[in-house]
Amino acid sequence: MKFLGIFLLAVILSTVSGQTTSFKDKVEDLKRAFGAVLDDTSAEIAGLTAQLQEMKEERAELDRAHAWQALHMAAAAACRGSTASGGTGPWGNAVLAKENTRSCNQVCGATVFSRCDADISISGYTGQATSYTQRLGHFYNYGCGTPGNTHVLFDEVKAGKDDVFKDISTGNWFYRFCCCRRP
Repeated sequence: MKFLGIFLLAVILSTVSGQTTSFKDKVEDLKRAFGAVLDDTSAEIAGLTAQLQEMKEERAELDRAHAWQALHMAAAAACRGSTASGGTGPWGNAVLAKENTRSCNQVCGATVFSRCDADISISGYTGQATSYTQRLGHFYNYGCGTPGNTHVLFDEVKAGKDDVFKDISTGNWFYRFCCCRRP
């Protein structure tokens, strides 16, 4: 009987030992599989993070481009309103960035739009109006014959790419433009 007990114990230990080895192998397989999933997931997260960063940069560039376009459209409207005739001739008129050290006669004169109708300076605040008495922007018409205010912050070409987002409260005042037409 003792022999039968020892034999059964040996069979049970052999079975348990085989199952332990089998469980260890399965645990190792699961660890490898989980590691592969973790590596794949980490790579996907890194890819998505890079894609989000690229989208943020593209969005910032688009916002910047639209801000400059809005400024140029405002300059065109200011030029239209600053000329007695509203702009004349058989060709479209031009709005040119004004170099801070030159007159608009000089700026316009260097192009096919050689006649200056106005030298305008415009500035606007960011955000939506909240009242009917709120100051939203500023404008000047300096005339074509002199450089006017020569402060470099008024020169769009010399401005930083994000300066279009600044206003008087954040360090920028005006941008200057020449309203030019062909003779």
